[in-house]
Amino acid sequence: MVYDPVSRSGVDDDPDIAVVPLPSGGILAGEHPEKDPWAEGQHAPAIGPWRLAGRRLRRNRTALIFLGLFLVLVAMCLLAPVYSKDIAQIGPNTNNVTGTVTVRGHSENVVSLDGLPIGPTFTRHYFFGADTNGRDLAVRLLYGGRTSLLIGGIAMLIIVVFGTLVGLLSGYLRGPVDSVLRWLMELVWSFPPVILGVVVGTALAFGGIGPIKGNSILIPTFIIGAIYVPYLGKPIRGEVLRLREMDFVDAARVVGISPWRIMVSEILPNAMSTITVFIPIMLANCILLEAYLSFLGAGVQAPNASWGTLISDGLPYISTTPTFSLIPGAMLVLTVLSINVLGDGVRDALDPRAQVRIKT
Repeated sequence: MVYDPVSRSGVDDDPDIAVVPLPSGGILAGEHPEKDPWAEGQHAPAIGPWRLAGRRLRRNRTALIFLGLFLVLVAMCLLAPVYSKDIAQIGPNTNNVTGTVTVRGHSENVVSLDGLPIGPTFTRHYFFGADTNGRDLAVRLLYGGRTSLLIGGIAMLIIVVFGTLVGLLSGYLRGPVDSVLRWLMELVWSFPPVILGVVVGTALAFGGIGPIKGNSILIPTFIIGAIYVPYLGKPIRGEVLRLREMDFVDAARVVGISPWRIMVSEILPNAMSTITVFIPIMLANCILLEAYLSFLGAGVQAPNASWGTLISDGLPYISTTPTFSLIPGAMLVLTVLSINVLGDGVRDALDPRAQVRIKT
C-alpha cells in the first residue's frame, strides 16, 4: 500500500513502522525489514489498522495495569461460589443473627443484641463483617459483584446490538426511517438516565414483564440497555452519515449491491473502530446505573445482592460500621475506574489522527 508522504506523522512517530521509500516518491509502512525489500524486488509487509492499534495499546502500560485490575476483580467475583463453599462456608443468603464468630481468640456475636452487625474480622469467617441479618458481607460482596457485572455485560451487549442497528438504519436509509428513529432516540435522550431508570424500574418491580417476575435481574438489565441505546446509536448514525458519502459506498451502489449488504459489508466494518471505543464506556455506565437504581430500590431486588444494594443496606450504619458501605463502594469505584482507564487506552490506540493515512 502506498502512503501519502505529506502526512508522515503517523509513520515516523511510530517505532513499530518502518518507512520505505518508493521509486514513485511515496512511502510504504511495514515492520522493520532486515533487508531492503526493494533491492530484491519484494514488498515490505504492511501493518493493518487493528494490528497497529493493538501495538499502541500494548505500549500503554497504564491501560494494561488497569486491564489486569479489572480481570482480577472479575475473577474474584466468578470464584464467589468457591469462596462461599470452601472458605467462608456460608451461603450469600444464609441468615445467622444469633450466631457467633471467633475473633482473636474470643467469641463475638455476629449481630449484637442491639442489632449492630460485626465489623471486619479478617478471618475466613466474616472477613469483611456481617450485615443486619448476620449474612457474610464478603460472600455477598462477591456474589453482588457477579450480579453487577452480569447486568452490566448483558446491558452493554443490548446497547451494542440495537445501538448499532439503529445507527445504521437511521444514518444510511435516512428519510422517514431516520425521522422516526431519531425522534425515538431524542425522546429517550431527553430524560436523565437515573430518573428514567427509577421511574421504569419502580413500575416494573411490582408487576414484572410478562413471565419475568419483578425481582428478576433481567428487568434492570433490559431497562439499562434500552436507556443507553441512543447514547451509542447517535454517534453511529453520525459516522454512517459520513461513510455513506464515501467513494467506496458510491461504487457499491453503482454495481447494484443492495442497501442491506452495503450496510453490513461496507459501512459496518469501517464503523467498528467507533463501536469498539464505546464498548468500555457503555460497560462502565451500565454498571454505574445499575448501582444507582439498586441503591434507590429500583434495580436489583431482594434476596439478590449487588454492589448498589450493599451500599444502600450499609448506609444507616455508616457512623458505627462504615465498612458495611465503604467496601462495596470501593469495589464499584475500582471496577468502573479500571474500565474507564482501559477505555481511554483503547480510544488512544484507535485514534484516527494517529493512524497512517492511505493515499488513494
